Amino acid sequence: MKLVHKIILGNFLGIVSIVLISAFSYHEFDLILTKLRFVEIADNLNASFLKMRLSEKNYFLYKDPLALSLIKKQLQESYLTIEDLSPEIVKAVGAENFKRLTFLVRKYEEKVEQIGEDNKNSPDMEMSIRGAGQKLRIFSESIIGLERKGVNEIILASRKTLLVFFCLVIFVAITSTYFFFSRMFKNLRRIEKTANSISEGIFVKIKGKIPKNELGSAMGAINSMCEELETRHEQLIQAKKLASLGILTAGVAHELGNPLNNISMVAQTYLELYDRLHEGDRLDYMKTVLEESERIRKIVQNLLDFSRPKKRDFTVADINSVIRNSFKLVQNMLDISRIESKLELQEGLPPVFVDEDRIREVLVNLLNNAAHAMSAGGTVSVRTNLAKSQNHIIIEVEDTGKGIPSEFLAHIFDPFFSTKGTQGTGLGLSISYGIIKRHKGKIDVRSKVGVGTTFVIELPVYKTEEGRDEGL
Repeated sequence: MKLVHKIILGNFLGIVSIVLISAFSYHEFDLILTKLRFVEIADNLNASFLKMRLSEKNYFLYKDPLALSLIKKQLQESYLTIEDLSPEIVKAVGAENFKRLTFLVRKYEEKVEQIGEDNKNSPDMEMSIRGAGQKLRIFSESIIGLERKGVNEIILASRKTLLVFFCLVIFVAITSTYFFFSRMFKNLRRIEKTANSISEGIFVKIKGKIPKNELGSAMGAINSMCEELETRHEQLIQAKKLASLGILTAGVAHELGNPLNNISMVAQTYLELYDRLHEGDRLDYMKTVLEESERIRKIVQNLLDFSRPKKRDFTVADINSVIRNSFKLVQNMLDISRIESKLELQEGLPPVFVDEDRIREVLVNLLNNAAHAMSAGGTVSVRTNLAKSQNHIIIEVEDTGKGIPSEFLAHIFDPFFSTKGTQGTGLGLSISYGIIKRHKGKIDVRSKVGVGTTFVIELPVYKTEEGRDEGL
């Protein structure tokens, strides 16, 4: 079911529940008001009946003609009240009770009229009138009692019914939320988690079943975007590595030049002095050629290893060894730039679980940036130590260059942001940031203009019980 249909259905159920409760409440309250209105009318009638009984008593005891007039007047007023409010009375007590009330009033009126016609006070007449009045009064009071009881019963029943409706609405709300929206919220959290991972440079696709609705379309688009971003990211890394090779060319040329010159000189000397050399001297010359050739092979191999695209290969490694190998790639460049290098590596550090090639890329990039910031010479230092928590290894790459202005520090890891002007691509630090994030680490920078810059990397210590894998 599509999200829009779920939302419409959920709102429809809520509206239906509200309408039902409102209709029920309106009906019950209308009934209560009707009955309360009748109780008020009945009280007034009952008061009139009571006055008539008092007048009736005065008439029979004291032979007061005025009392008979008062009875007739009260009867007339009662008739008018009953006629005017007959719809409300019928609605409250029903047609049968209304007829009974009218009949008793009329019966009492007939008895009173007989007194007026005969003007006799026989015991039978008196008993007859008193009996009719008593029946009217009793019936009136019984109706009032029943209606009051009915009001109380309606209030109690309404309260129970409203409680049931309320529980039903809560149940419908919870059920609809669970069935209609719980999966939607779960999928939204999956999208949010993936989006946060992408923002940190971790291109992990949304796994599991993809729903066939609007969110499913968005999740599919995010997965496609993730694949594309990962491909572009790898391309950017490779482009950055090739750009770094250009920076290393001068140092590499110098590094290759030394062994080649040595081989050339040894070969010339060997040819000129061949006849005068002893066998041991010849072996020494050949050993020198072999050593210099091996030196060239290692330099070329390091360059190939650095430039060749590789799959992620996480292994348990000694971070100090990774740093020393990284320095071998840039040492000659630093020498040519008259930059002094210092390694202050704490011994006995616990191992880390890393992709050595990627960490080497980060270090080479930071060392290249340091060399660029110290074009007129300076010092670059690399330090390692264990964090106080003993859960992370800290790597510091510090230079004595020109520093980075404070307004640039917040954007230093943004893609395509560069402090080198047209000489920089603005991708090196962004790629390095993504690599460190994929290693569950952190990278930060602090700098002061005219003093230098320090990049601080934190990598988690490897723990076998964590069950790490290459999907890190």
